[in-house]
Amino acid sequence: MGVLTMTDSVKYLLPEDRIPRAWYNMAADLPKPLPAVLHPGTGQPIGPADLAAIFPMPLILQEVASERDIEIPQPVRDVYKLWRPAPLYRALRLERALDTPARIFYKYEGVSPAGSHKPNTAVAQAFYNRESGIAKLSTETGAGQWGSSLAFAGALFGLEVKVYMVKVSYQQKPYRRALMETYGATCIPSPSKETESGRAILAANPDSPGSLGIAISEAVEVAAKNADTNYALGSVLNHVLLHQTVIGLEAIEQMEMAGFWPDVVVACAGGGSNFAGIAFPFLGKKLRGGKDVRVVAVEPAACPTLTRGTYAYDFGDTAHLTPLVKMHTLGSQFVPPGFHAGGLRYHGMAPLVSHLKELGLIEARAVHQTPCFEAGVAFARAEGIVPAPESTHAVRAAVDEALAAKAEGRARTILFNLSGHGHFDMQAYTDYFAGKLEDRDYDEAALRDSLAALPKVAA
Repeated sequence: MGVLTMTDSVKYLLPEDRIPRAWYNMAADLPKPLPAVLHPGTGQPIGPADLAAIFPMPLILQEVASERDIEIPQPVRDVYKLWRPAPLYRALRLERALDTPARIFYKYEGVSPAGSHKPNTAVAQAFYNRESGIAKLSTETGAGQWGSSLAFAGALFGLEVKVYMVKVSYQQKPYRRALMETYGATCIPSPSKETESGRAILAANPDSPGSLGIAISEAVEVAAKNADTNYALGSVLNHVLLHQTVIGLEAIEQMEMAGFWPDVVVACAGGGSNFAGIAFPFLGKKLRGGKDVRVVAVEPAACPTLTRGTYAYDFGDTAHLTPLVKMHTLGSQFVPPGFHAGGLRYHGMAPLVSHLKELGLIEARAVHQTPCFEAGVAFARAEGIVPAPESTHAVRAAVDEALAAKAEGRARTILFNLSGHGHFDMQAYTDYFAGKLEDRDYDEAALRDSLAALPKVAA
């Protein structure tokens, strides 16, 4: 490989006034509507009143909205100006390192104050809760990107934030916890003794490593029992995916600046928010008669929701406090192994993303963590940015697409979402360099047992 110079990377920047003025609602362009969300007690479709105990009405209305464009409030756009529009880069150094004819672009969301894409929705959710008279928010977090983002947003809008962090990540990532506390949030390892659901888990398994499903149960319980507290979710729900579409809306304009249109759009997928953020605006254009594009969601082999999960109605949490949604799921009792991509350890996939997979509009692939870190290191050495462990899944798939183009001897344009930096995740890289990472598939027997417990829902 030749010497790479500082001129070997191209950045595409939009001016501040090009921050999108409306979010894009994927539901408006679906060829088939989403299955209804069901009340866990009656089995009937829920209404706005069923969610009012834990969400503010503006977010509930966004959850069920059918219009294509939903205006971004000016106070939210004003906060977005701290880091948006986010840059788009062409990875010329990486292209040269791979010796590929492919053109590789990446949208970099690590420029936000919290270091990931999560503030795109955290700021919106904090704003709507404050406007609705709420003083406190409770939430869960896996790797900590969501918890730190909501802590940041809570500080800006004067809200008290309590975060239940999956215990294995709480232990693995002390600096994420410190960041949340710096912003003023309280961070608690989950399962905890603070809630009935947490105490029940600990009674059954005192050494439980925790899961996002368990942490969600604790956070929802706190919100449901306290009138001054609402629950905030960092992925999965329609309104969360909606807020993230600022990523793809900016990327469309930036790709037009670059003079290319992606043949394939790639993002990692845990609950589905950063994937939806970059992919939905491109997919919407395709469905409205625009240019064709392949869309690829990349998940960990140890938590293979889209590739091995069942498309069925399931609870969003372990204690079964949430409504039933139809999604790709590993079962709400799923407890993942402790691999490093903590933000991708959720048992279910966003209903919108799951629905698109069922319609054949997106692809999914599962990868092991060692080849992901291999790609993340190659990317860092070529482009200078150390990706978060979650984001290395997107890097891996982008590299594989570029190598496939090389093998085929033809160019293709690849766009991926670099959803966050890995500055708080260096222990994961230390373990990779020491050869300590295990590549594990999710246990088949445990998957069968978890899926056997899926709720029975009438057709």
